[in-house]
Amino acid sequence: MNGETRPKLVQESRKIPPPEGYVAKSYVRGREAYERMYRESVERPEAFWAGVASELEWMRPWESVMEGDFPDFSFFRGGRLNVCANCVDRHALGPRRNKVAIFWEGENGDREVYTYLQLHREVQKFANVLKKLGIQKGDVVSVYMQNLPQTFIALLACLRIGAVYNTVFAGFSPEALRERIVDSKAKLVVCADVSFRRGRTVPLKENVDRALEGVDTVRAVVVYRRGGVEIPMVEGRDYDWDHLMREASPDCPPEPMEANEPGLLIYTSGTSGRPKGIVHAGGGFLVGTYAYTKYQLDLRDEDVYWNTADIGWLTAHIFVLVGGLACGATTVLYEGAIDYPHPGRLYEMVERYRVNKLFSAPTAYRMLLKYGEEVARRYDLSSLELFASVGEPLNPEAWEWVHRVLGGGRAVINNTWGQTETGGTPLASAPGAVEMKPGSCGVPFYGHHLDVVDAEGRPVPDNTPGFLVIRRPFPSLARDIFGDRNRYVETYFRPVPGTYFTGDSAVRDEDGHFWVLGRVDDVINVSGHRISTMEMESALIAHPKVAEAAVVGQPDPVKGSVPVAFVILESSAERTPGLETELAEWVVKEIGSFARPAAVHIVETMPRTRSGKIIRRMLREVLQEGTVRGDTTGLEDFDAIDRLVESLRNKPGI
Repeated sequence: MNGETRPKLVQESRKIPPPEGYVAKSYVRGREAYERMYRESVERPEAFWAGVASELEWMRPWESVMEGDFPDFSFFRGGRLNVCANCVDRHALGPRRNKVAIFWEGENGDREVYTYLQLHREVQKFANVLKKLGIQKGDVVSVYMQNLPQTFIALLACLRIGAVYNTVFAGFSPEALRERIVDSKAKLVVCADVSFRRGRTVPLKENVDRALEGVDTVRAVVVYRRGGVEIPMVEGRDYDWDHLMREASPDCPPEPMEANEPGLLIYTSGTSGRPKGIVHAGGGFLVGTYAYTKYQLDLRDEDVYWNTADIGWLTAHIFVLVGGLACGATTVLYEGAIDYPHPGRLYEMVERYRVNKLFSAPTAYRMLLKYGEEVARRYDLSSLELFASVGEPLNPEAWEWVHRVLGGGRAVINNTWGQTETGGTPLASAPGAVEMKPGSCGVPFYGHHLDVVDAEGRPVPDNTPGFLVIRRPFPSLARDIFGDRNRYVETYFRPVPGTYFTGDSAVRDEDGHFWVLGRVDDVINVSGHRISTMEMESALIAHPKVAEAAVVGQPDPVKGSVPVAFVILESSAERTPGLETELAEWVVKEIGSFARPAAVHIVETMPRTRSGKIIRRMLREVLQEGTVRGDTTGLEDFDAIDRLVESLRNKPGI
């Protein structure tokens, strides 16, 4: 395919082999080994998934490995197991009993350590607390807490007794919390009194009280006193965590669960005003996340692993709570912002705990880049040997900086792709087997059949943009949208029949690497040219004055749509006259005249999630309607929209 069709970032990519020292410690070594294992896994998926599942503990063997197809499918039908038992008991009752499961650190410097044996005892006690409060198998428990050991204990206890947990991000407003409690019909809420974020105290219990006004489904609220502040307690409804735990028995056998029964419920923002409650099967989620974590991170007993994700987002469940603990990992858990109270906080913790595998969001890596090399050089980062990333594309400039500065040119970078709905990362580097390409999301994971197709569902040639689809079910794929089966079917399986429709645009290159270009809505068709917003954003971020960029399409009566860029400058960059025009010309130079932005807006803020992901849908709404009318519950800063609207009103772009 000629260069005019293939995105420039794909054209200019380079191959970087994994370091020999890393390959020697990897579960899969060399490209040939990956190709052989992948081919066997898609030709005989039942054998592959049965092999993964057999490494876990089952209470009753399954009757069949795979049955059905989209949208009605099952894995390990009839098999009984318990997710908590596989994440805790399997290690606590064996040689890992005294191994550290969690190193916890609070933003204010508080620290705690839990071994697997200690975790086992605490989880059983809280499981008995839940039972005492009337929670039974199948009941929904909403957990509104920050990254604390007690949050993990509460979630594992739910899994132990067969309750369905729903984590609600601790940055959500009372209105967003209420919406999720009501929609999920939660019977119990677990919260902290407060959380700490960038030196501020966030009143979580106060938010719960406001959220529960007029809600009659919640029987009880359990409050963990993180800050020790005075809080109102409603008699007969509110209970103190420590008091309940002192009275609880440390013996609670795990509930046998059929592998396809619901295990967790997590909400993801929709394009309409109503979030989607994504339902994952407990057993399928366990098998899938165990496989992703083992093979994509090469987790071993000697590793100290830190995934910086907030427990309110599914990444933390995939790679830490379930996948990480199922692998017997020693994980670092941190409460606050990774650049507070100083830009080197993340580096300081890497040095303190000798973290060798770090998993974070692209925005976090770009933030570290913005702070510069000098900050990183103050710390001993020599332990780091693998960096992983998920959430949105990791642009090549940030990739190269992480590889050179943080990894010393000797680390593996695993830039992955996944969704809340996939319950994992179907695309990722095979870290000891496949060459890395800056900006690429790697290659298909074992047992996953991905393809790039046109609007009619026909495969497109390599190096040609198209729709990313998955052609075969896999264990961790969402089984439903809570209370709305029709929405589940219409959203994911109607657009391209016979496939799971990801809603993303992608390119597969001649080496089998996939490049996810963004949501289908973020691929702009300008006068017949399909322009990837990721490619334009990468070009803008390469400009020395630009720290972050987001590009969205705006309807145009002549061209169909035109790209509009939002840019945040480096903290040291001077906003010179004509900079907007300079940045537009920079895009033209990097990509071509057809990609010239219709406008470049230099702004102070953009709407984003707590994990730092820019919400481009909201940027489009601000451009087209002057406000945001859709779902805003995922916002970290609810004032960001007002500030952005005011900025655009006073400072028009080019």
